[in-house]
Amino acid sequence: MANKEHPVIFETNLPLPVFIRGKVRDTYDLGNHLLIIATDRISAFDVVLPNGIPLKGHVLNRLSNFWFRITREIVPNHMVEALDDLHGLDSYLSEDKRFNYPPYLRGRSMIVKKVKRLPLECVVRGYLSGSAWAEYKEKGTISGNPMPKGMSESQELPQPLFTPTTKADSGHDEPIKKDYITKMFGLRVTQELEEKSILLYISAKKYALSKGIIIADTKFEFGIDNGKLMLIDEALTPDSSRFWDVTKYKVGQSQESFDKQPVRDWLVAAGWNKEPPAPELPPDVIAATTQRYVAAYEMLTGRRLALFD
Repeated sequence: MANKEHPVIFETNLPLPVFIRGKVRDTYDLGNHLLIIATDRISAFDVVLPNGIPLKGHVLNRLSNFWFRITREIVPNHMVEALDDLHGLDSYLSEDKRFNYPPYLRGRSMIVKKVKRLPLECVVRGYLSGSAWAEYKEKGTISGNPMPKGMSESQELPQPLFTPTTKADSGHDEPIKKDYITKMFGLRVTQELEEKSILLYISAKKYALSKGIIIADTKFEFGIDNGKLMLIDEALTPDSSRFWDVTKYKVGQSQESFDKQPVRDWLVAAGWNKEPPAPELPPDVIAATTQRYVAAYEMLTGRRLALFD
């Protein structure tokens, strides 16, 4: 858990050009590379909350690092190196640009190749849950695709579905058709996005099941590097995926997830109107959320989440 040696990192302020600040990640421009720092910020209902979640950035960064390494034969990714040794930054900065690197960078940062990001999220669904379940109940479809009648909540789909969405800088992501992607990037890229997304999901799902976790759905982001598709951003984390405990899985009901569900549940129960500013989270909700993130990491990797000194 967070303590004086490992405090919650809510924001960063490095003497480097800012590339982008997202809801969770702060990204700095290193020229041909980027420095991505996973903070402990958490968002819900598209609003960044005032509290950070201890160890969240470590889990997101290290779990992405783990998946990048074991899926790179399916599709290359943008990770160059995990920043576990702060002096690793020296290779990307001229001597006059180097500074006293803050210790918090270790374990929550990585150096990645700068590529052209495709402005969409490649969602793959393997189970009927979330917004897909809501749509199915109303229309019998998932992202407009007709589905078999009589399916139940949380039921495994006959086959994984590719259901891409827009990548919104603010507000909600919206479902898009493959025709839309084809018009933007061409048929070859569209087909490859679907093929690689589903292959990544199937491979990760099989691995995760062996560790006691069901990956119900996930989303990937891709970029183009010299005409080739490359996996970017994060991969198969509790922020980008719906993880369920195999031992608690039961068709016909919603499932307990290894993610920020305690945060969402508390915010709804508190009567928040989902407009900023968000209320402060109580300590027990923060602790429960940390516990879920760390449990997902340790189950999937088979390692304790050891922190740096």
